[in-house]
Amino acid sequence: MNPAPNLVLVGPMGAGKSSIGKRIAGRFGLVFVDADREIETRTGASVATIFELEGEAGFRAREAATLEALLQREGLVIATGGGAVLDAGSRQRMRVRGFVVHLQVSLARQLERLARDRSRPLLAGDDREQVLRRLSELRAPLYAEVADLCFDTDTLFPPQAAAQLARLLEAQWTRDAHPDLQEHPA
Repeated sequence: MNPAPNLVLVGPMGAGKSSIGKRIAGRFGLVFVDADREIETRTGASVATIFELEGEAGFRAREAATLEALLQREGLVIATGGGAVLDAGSRQRMRVRGFVVHLQVSLARQLERLARDRSRPLLAGDDREQVLRRLSELRAPLYAEVADLCFDTDTLFPPQAAAQLARLLEAQWTRDAHPDLQEHPA
């Protein structure tokens, strides 16, 4: 068991991090934050625009800084972007300041869920299946590295997934402030 002040959802595009995360936050009385939307709010630009102007490296730097700031808070459900695990420092901070849930989904279900989505810069090309397969090969070991819990969303609609995940979290996650942030008696 990993006592942690925040719940962090990691996983590939289309796994349900945002749709399930919102429901989990409501169930536990926590604040939901979509890390990509937070980046957009902080910069005043869309993720696609950031990718266009700064490239993926510029976006990843903003993503790491945003995640670091979010993880300093408590009582959040954070839906990370699929590539948030690429940064070693972000992985370390997630492990220390969050109970990390790896939402898993098959390639076929990803393609189905993302079929009409045109907002994701990494899927802008023609062969979405090849891109998703390549991203999975690179990122799956990193999701596994940070995960306290793995949860398969493949056959579940968001309400079902959130209900099942909530039961697992009640049994496995202790919401606790990080020791470094708790007051120590003098």
